Amino acid sequence: MQLTEIRIAGFGGQGVIMCAQVIGRAASIVENGYATMTQNFGPEARGGACSAQLILSPDPILYPYVVRPDIMVLMSQEACNKFHHEIKPGGLLLVEQELVRVPELVTPDVKVFGIPATRIAEGLGKRMVLNIVMTGFFGAVSGVLQRDSLRRAVAESVPEAYAELNRSAFDAGFEYGLKHLESGPLEVGEQVPVPVSK
Repeated sequence: MQLTEIRIAGFGGQGVIMCAQVIGRAASIVENGYATMTQNFGPEARGGACSAQLILSPDPILYPYVVRPDIMVLMSQEACNKFHHEIKPGGLLLVEQELVRVPELVTPDVKVFGIPATRIAEGLGKRMVLNIVMTGFFGAVSGVLQRDSLRRAVAESVPEAYAELNRSAFDAGFEYGLKHLESGPLEVGEQVPVPVSK
């Protein structure tokens, strides 16, 4: 693990905070590193803007706020419009590709990868696990944390009754990420709905 600044954003109800908590748990508890998380959300229970900032590090973290994210995970167009300009040059941008069109303002050296996380979650029978699908995708594409660390953190972060569903969601996102790493990043401005195989 190396020092990595991450912003995860979307709207309330997508599980943005849970996604950040799982990644932070994998880094700090499972891999014995350090992690800080701060969060912001609107007054609405669902549908309002929501974001979380994470710093992962092998060493103690002295300043807990993200300055220029190395990685951004954006699950809504509003989140993309608000935060895309913050990403570090050469950074990694992961999007819910059926909900987000990446603006031309993103610098060409930013690598953009997309996943139809909501549709994959619906295919598993529960739209609510789209955040765990996205966590798996993050794990595969970023390579920041070990797959087993993230998978264990998923299981430890959800009620036992939903552990198997969430593990399946994580695996689906991870496998999608591995498969689409081979085809390379999306073009800026591209939005490509990809059918989910049954």
